[in-house]
Amino acid sequence: MNAPLDVLIAGAGPAGTTLAIDLLRRGLAVRIIDKAPNSFEGSRAKGLQPRTLEVFDDLGALDDVLAGSSDYPRLGIHLGPVTVPWRMFRNRDRTAEVPYPNTRLMPQYRTDAVLHDRLEQLGGKVEYGRELTGFAQDARTVTATVLGDDGPERITARYLAGADGGSSAVRKQLGLGFLGETREGDRMLIVDAVTTGLSGNRWHVWPGARGRFVGACPLPHTDLFQWMIRLSPDEEPPEDAEAITRRIRAHTRNRHIAVRDIRWRSVFRPNIRLAEAYGRGRVFLAGDAAHVHTPAGAQGLNTGIQDAYNLGWKLGQVLAGADPRLLDSYEAERLPIAAGVLGLSTKKYEGLAKLDPSSLRRGKDEQQLSLTYHGGPLAPAGTDRTTTLRVGDRAPDADLPGSRLFDTYRGPHFTLVAYGPKAAAASGELDWPAAGAPLRRITTKVPGVRRIYGIEGDTLLLVRPDGYLGHIATHDFLASTRAAVRTMTPEAAA
Repeated sequence: MNAPLDVLIAGAGPAGTTLAIDLLRRGLAVRIIDKAPNSFEGSRAKGLQPRTLEVFDDLGALDDVLAGSSDYPRLGIHLGPVTVPWRMFRNRDRTAEVPYPNTRLMPQYRTDAVLHDRLEQLGGKVEYGRELTGFAQDARTVTATVLGDDGPERITARYLAGADGGSSAVRKQLGLGFLGETREGDRMLIVDAVTTGLSGNRWHVWPGARGRFVGACPLPHTDLFQWMIRLSPDEEPPEDAEAITRRIRAHTRNRHIAVRDIRWRSVFRPNIRLAEAYGRGRVFLAGDAAHVHTPAGAQGLNTGIQDAYNLGWKLGQVLAGADPRLLDSYEAERLPIAAGVLGLSTKKYEGLAKLDPSSLRRGKDEQQLSLTYHGGPLAPAGTDRTTTLRVGDRAPDADLPGSRLFDTYRGPHFTLVAYGPKAAAASGELDWPAAGAPLRRITTKVPGVRRIYGIEGDTLLLVRPDGYLGHIATHDFLASTRAAVRTMTPEAAA
């Protein structure tokens, strides 16, 4: 009998592919399946937040993302004959702490393509046209039934991850409730099409009565716009380019606008839902399978990618022999984040209909740099802290001579940062298990690190593989760090 896979992933969108990339670089045996016949072809989720750019940096996909994206254009709000310029984002310069400070605009089909390319570089490949139809789990494995052109296949894996979208078959078979609402009466037609008669240097918005706005966002490095047309309750969505052009002209009063060569078309209804749990037993949910959002604020795709980034290293550690309770921290850390993001995106979406200026503005809440895991099982209250950071915070970047901290963090390892001679001595004495994620140790005296990390005296910092602070020690360096390490790693050899 063949040995079971380490992880089977259902769903090859951004969340599922991110998880596959992270697991493959840990040397694990992974398969990723998707019931669609090919990769997604629409623009749909198109905003990539600064924290997600940091994830892509770590996974080796950032250069292609930056090449295929752009900064967001200014809004042009059309009010009759007047066009009011409006900046949703205040573009910021790079700092030592935040190397990618601005949200990037990139259609989802290109994000998927970049991630699939990175997956293939690591030896993986999406298996399209393969639908997960059922599974059973026991104390050691999950056995899934997968249906493809050549009939059913039974795949046995140590773990199953469902990243198979809002209608997730994995979530449904687990029997997990998907709590929230679908606003059936609120529909929006989304169209990717070549557009003429409209400048490509603005995200155009035409407000309308009762919130029936029309918007057109230029997609970078193409002649396509993503059109958003909010429909009346009983309106039949126009189907072809000619009918869509008529509908746009009727709303905008601009007879020069025309669309052609429709690449993708979808009728969207706001789904605002959160799974009651992030998994059961050896089966986990990530991305839209666990939470679905309004499109406002560009939160859903980014939250899903960071679900996967949180889950990947924990699966790797448990598969290497760490206490399986480490996987309980996945739901404990990510479900509250998704709940908060749902509230944020819903508030922004509801404000759009009223052209509430706060709903058109984007700031640090959307960028996801300030999200923390404070108070979670891996970041208990009452531990040592610095003047600026607590356990569970994102570990910021900082400049080093000839490099930066993120260069040190990049990869599937933990990092131990020592500042001061006592911390450096403890770092040298800390035993690290041979199994699971390795440890990289650095000692620094760089003033910029001291300033950004709020260090006052000798300090030892353990950075998790997902770039969050797993421990801070300002005294009792060795004993306290060993205790934190034990919760996240296999047992070290005696």
